[in-house]
Formats: sequence, structure tokens, C-alpha cells
Amino acid sequence: MLIDDAYAELGLAPGALEAEVKAAWRRLVSQWHPDRNKTATALRRMQRINTAYEQIRLTGFEPGAPAANDSAASAAAPQPAPRGRAPQRRVRLTLEEAALGCVKVLRSKETKPCARCDGRGYRVLADACASCDGHGVVRNQAWYGWVSTMETCSACHGERRARQVCEGCDGAGRLTRSDRHTVRIPAGVRHGEVLGAAETEGPFELHVELSPHRFFVLGEDGILRCEMPVDGFAWMANQWVDVPTLSGLQHMRLKRGHHVYRLRGQGFPSGRLGARADYMVTVVPAFAESLSAEQEALLERLSALSTGPVRRWQRTLQVWDRGRRKASSAS
Repeated sequence: MLIDDAYAELGLAPGALEAEVKAAWRRLVSQWHPDRNKTATALRRMQRINTAYEQIRLTGFEPGAPAANDSAASAAAPQPAPRGRAPQRRVRLTLEEAALGCVKVLRSKETKPCARCDGRGYRVLADACASCDGHGVVRNQAWYGWVSTMETCSACHGERRARQVCEGCDGAGRLTRSDRHTVRIPAGVRHGEVLGAAETEGPFELHVELSPHRFFVLGEDGILRCEMPVDGFAWMANQWVDVPTLSGLQHMRLKRGHHVYRLRGQGFPSGRLGARADYMVTVVPAFAESLSAEQEALLERLSALSTGPVRRWQRTLQVWDRGRRKASSAS
């Protein structure tokens, strides 16, 4: 902030006395301190008042600490962020990206106050406002000149100094910058984990969030679980089916009578860059509620060809029934 702008910010002419500067500063602090002024612009205005006062004090006064009455204003000024720490960002990953590692492109937009005008959108000049002759108010004629009212000057907004639109931000008071950064995510990261900038080879400290998966459930031990329906007849016939894995679809042969299958080394890494755990697939055989005529005929043929305990039971039952009927007819 230029020294003339600093005096204008406090509503003073350049070269004002120390007592006048402190009096103006205390008056503005009393008016704009966020503890007393709840408007949205109070904090930004308080920052500009503090900046102006410090600029004048360091330039025109004896070096030294502010007086005791300066404590309220200095408390309102934001404290600088710790240096040397990378900015923090959040990154959302799929389970596949977290397990296998990936490269992510992070895009962001950052809006900051314009440094050339301290976020005001204009520069305060040393000259008095030409619209109000430096009074901060203008007379508004009404009722054919019989009655007049005083209104805040729209050119200087009551600050009495001439304004010039900031060329750096075209009067917006803020500048927006778009960033694009490529970061590398190592394999095996978990939900809630924080990656340092050195690990990601990027400028950010990343907080990892894992999105819920429609198929997989991840355990703390890295074991991945999936429950999937399979055709009941395919299960009975020991056929091959496609199962989802972190790397894509994989063939798996069903075994009649088995419901849980273990795919070794197809789960999530047990630790950062560690070996992958196992993948447990639970199959649920499903049968259609209604069958076609062809399916009914095939089932009848299959039933007729059945062997084993059921067939032996049927033969024993037939022998018993014949003996019962023979005994009944003899009596």
C-alpha cells in the first residue's frame, strides 16, 4: 500500500500529525472492529485500516511497538499461515485406484484479493473527490428545488477521496487463478490416510477418501469380499462364471456344493506397497421361479436318470409297497 493511499484509507491528508493519525485509527477501529460491526465487509475493512496505520507508523513515526490501545485492531488482523507446509487437498479414489495405485489430475480454482488494490477494486487518490468536492455527501434536489436531501456520494462512497478503478482486477477486487496438478497415488492407501507432498510428487498434502464400491467390501486385514448370484443349474453343472476383481473380470469354476471361494492374492494390499491379501467370493445359487416346457422336460429326464441314495430309497419303497399289497390281497 502506498503511503498516500494509507493516509486516504484513514481519511487524512498526507503528512497528518501523529496524534491525528492515532485518533483517526482509533475512531475507525471503534467503527469497523468485527466484534462491534457484524457486516460482511467489516473484517476486510479492518485489515485495510490496520495495514494503513502500520504503513504510516513505520514510515513517519519513530520505530517501536504500537500503544496499548492498538491491541484490539491487531487482534482482528489474520495471523500468517505457517511457512514450509504444503497446502492441503482432499482426493476421492475408487477401491481399484487405491489398491493398484494411480495418477490423478487435480484441478482447482483459487480466488484471492487483488494485491494491487488490497481487494477494494479501486485505488484511493490523494485528490478530493470531484463529485462531492471532498465532502463525502451530495445534495439531492427534489420537489422542484424547494426541498433537498443529503445522500452519500456514489463516486467515493462517502470516503471523500477520488477513486480510480484498479487495472489489475478491473474493479472486481479479486483475482481467480485456475491450477492443474498431476499427483501420483501409491498402491495400498486407505480411507482417512494423509499423503505428504513428497509421496505424491505434487505440491499438495492429500487426505484420502475411498468411495463405496457396488461389489466389494474391504476388511481391515485387506481381505476383499464379494457376494454374487449365480445360475443354480450352472452351479450344479460345475460351469465357469465371470467374477469381478480389482483388475477386471476373471474366470472362476463353480463347484457343486461349494458357496465360498478364495482367490489368493486378488485382494487389497495388506499394507502400503505390501503383498495383496486374498479375495473371498460367496456365490448364491438362484433358480427361476417358473420354467419353460423344455426345461420341465429336461428336469423330468434328469430325475429319471438319478442315482445314489434317492434311487436306492425309491427301490426299497417299491419292494415294501409290493409286499404290503400282496399281504393285503391274501387276507
